Amino acid sequence: MNNQLVHLLRRWYPQRDTLEWVLGTVYRTEGPCYRKAGAMMLFDSLGQQYGMLSGGCLESDIQQQARRVMQSGKAMTLCYDGSDEDDLAFRLGIGCGGTVHILLQPITAGSGYLQLDQVLQSLEQRRSSAYYQRIPSADGAVESRFEQLNDPTPGAGNRLGAQVVEGSDTWLRTTIAPPPHLLVVGGGLDARPLVSLAHELGWQTSLWDPRPANGRREFFMTADRIIDNDVESLPAYCRQQVVDAAVLMSHNVGLDAAALRLLQDSPLRYLALLGPRNRRERVFEEAGVAEDRLTTPVSGPAGLDIGAELPESIALSILSECHAVLQQRDGRPLSAQL
Repeated sequence: MNNQLVHLLRRWYPQRDTLEWVLGTVYRTEGPCYRKAGAMMLFDSLGQQYGMLSGGCLESDIQQQARRVMQSGKAMTLCYDGSDEDDLAFRLGIGCGGTVHILLQPITAGSGYLQLDQVLQSLEQRRSSAYYQRIPSADGAVESRFEQLNDPTPGAGNRLGAQVVEGSDTWLRTTIAPPPHLLVVGGGLDARPLVSLAHELGWQTSLWDPRPANGRREFFMTADRIIDNDVESLPAYCRQQVVDAAVLMSHNVGLDAAALRLLQDSPLRYLALLGPRNRRERVFEEAGVAEDRLTTPVSGPAGLDIGAELPESIALSILSECHAVLQQRDGRPLSAQL
């Protein structure tokens, strides 16, 4: 089960009226916590859980509280203090030492399903949205609202939550963006783990290769789409399908060069080229693209320097760099940032 919100909602939507459901949301944190404000999770009346609100330490207790919400039909808030020796979070030994505040809301037809159907539709259309949840006082009132955003949200897949005050009410406003959409150019052996790992991350994946022996469905069972149209179709595809990132790895200088030349007109936020520096120069020369005229900077050789040699570790290297760029991070070790 993938933890991207769109995948959670896809599990909920077909059973929204046949089971009882509760939405759990982190609405505030203090100190170091595993998840941040805006993180969401679903609970159903069969005791199944979808997603995570902690590192797996608190979910069983949250599930018990979710049952109370199902019975009462009212929202409630929870607080787990990892620094308080008398608090459940401390006794569970979660170790983070921070405090996490969680909102539980029943998802019912009477509450308009908390507008989660609209959130799902927006994510399926690869559009970003702002989602508002009222932090209840003692009344346990259940309120939420949905707002479509017209502009793309930086950091695909992010759920960025912040509290806003409107009159006497406090709301959690969460910006919700769809998971990244990755286009892989080339269906060779080393593309298989790249597509597979991206799928495991919950990303949308498309594969393009016009060669009959490459890009076959039996080799790429997890790819969302396999494209074999002319290379000239790629820019329009990227715009229509809102592609965020592309990796050129056809092992054919001509194909990579054609894709590089055409994809420069696409609104990509990450573009990578597999292979050593001398090959990069050949691809650029054949593409007729000057480095200083690039619309989208090219990461080439692709990936972070983790000593990767085999296809699986190369895929990890490339996706790590891509993830960092999409999230606007520099890819440094976390220990170096202490």
